[in-house]
Amino acid sequence: MSVSTAASAQTVCRNISGALPVLGGDVTVPLVTGGEVTYAALDYAASAPALQRVWDDVAAYAPYYGSVHRGAGYLSQLSTDLFENARRTVAEFLDCRTDDQVIFTRSTTDSLNLLARAIPADCQVFVFETEHHASLLPWQDARVTYLNAPRTPQQAVETLERALADRDPYGPALVCVTGASNVTGELWPVRELAAAAHAHGARIVLDAAQLAPHHPVSIQDLDVDWVAFSGHKLYAPFGSGVLAGRADWLVAAEPYLAGGGASRKVTRREDGGVAVQWHETAARHEAGSPNVIGAYSIASACKALTEAGFDTLVAREQHLITKVREGLAEVPEVRILSLFGDDAPRVGVISFVVDGWNSSHFAAALSAEYGIGVRDGLFCAHPLVRTLLGSDPQTQGECGAPEAAPGEKSLNAIRVSFGAGTPDEHVERFVNAVRELVTDGAKWQYRTEDGRCVPAV
Repeated sequence: MSVSTAASAQTVCRNISGALPVLGGDVTVPLVTGGEVTYAALDYAASAPALQRVWDDVAAYAPYYGSVHRGAGYLSQLSTDLFENARRTVAEFLDCRTDDQVIFTRSTTDSLNLLARAIPADCQVFVFETEHHASLLPWQDARVTYLNAPRTPQQAVETLERALADRDPYGPALVCVTGASNVTGELWPVRELAAAAHAHGARIVLDAAQLAPHHPVSIQDLDVDWVAFSGHKLYAPFGSGVLAGRADWLVAAEPYLAGGGASRKVTRREDGGVAVQWHETAARHEAGSPNVIGAYSIASACKALTEAGFDTLVAREQHLITKVREGLAEVPEVRILSLFGDDAPRVGVISFVVDGWNSSHFAAALSAEYGIGVRDGLFCAHPLVRTLLGSDPQTQGECGAPEAAPGEKSLNAIRVSFGAGTPDEHVERFVNAVRELVTDGAKWQYRTEDGRCVPAV
């Protein structure tokens, strides 16, 4: 069964000079200084806008919405087929092994918490302090070894090898590592870390939330045991995610949620209780009515990125990265944050601080005066950002830092991030805005309200 879509008539942009069509590309926002401007969405690392292709596919399916796995009617069968085909599409996108499972979740955070519930009781987990909280925090019930931030990819591998060599060699172990930093955008040596993990009898899960939207991710080529990512960073709507990888720990674990769909057979016992046989497929951890639209939207995004061609997407993104980094380098007051150095390969995620500015104030001015949406703060990666800033602040700063002494450290950072849907004009406007704010200062007064820096009325 198939759903005809309006998107089938569209041609996916393959020109290096053009961005993929996304929702909201023509939205205008008001400026505090007067007038309106087309919004420049440069916060892709938090949530990328949905591809128009994805939205069209979802809209075409919506009238055919039906229950999944339980209905005899045509729409239920169509929805079930759509849901399971989405699973196969994701497996192809990730180059899964034949016996891997693809489980649909709510997000990367949900995926890694699911895996944390599934690891053996005596498992030791190794995770770098540089991780996003989604991959740093789910392992609280395990024996966790937190590794210090490395300053080179080789140091990352050596640090992990030393830690694994010192562990109890007879117990199970799991390494959790990001593919691309959500703070610096730098690519991590995943293949080498996987080799080190396997050489010491450990398994590895890859947080691909920032990697999958920018680069191809092959479970087999990287030789990782699991991959987790989110739909809302892969140009799909909110509320969907994926955990894909080896089945054995997942099958051996109790279901992540207990309920319909996860259970294959439920009977009453003689003692009055209930006996349950759980599924051994991905359904074991997908209890309840699944998010069919979320799964379908992820599959649509996977197809769109594959058809656009990652070689083209990567080349265009590198063009944007170069434009932003070179533009920021021309402003002496700007310091770009990095673990591995200027020459490290990276995706379109760049964090920086500006001498004499509080980062929240700077980000607020970019939004209010230029219509540019970036992010400020610690980016749900507090240990990493504080390491990069060389401080460990316990309190949040106030806005209004133009009066701060030159060279004063900011308590947080500014992050600009972009991807397949970003026009050249947006990054050019951003670079020009940074230059103007540093040179001329803000045109408006700002104050702190509920912990956020906002324009003063």
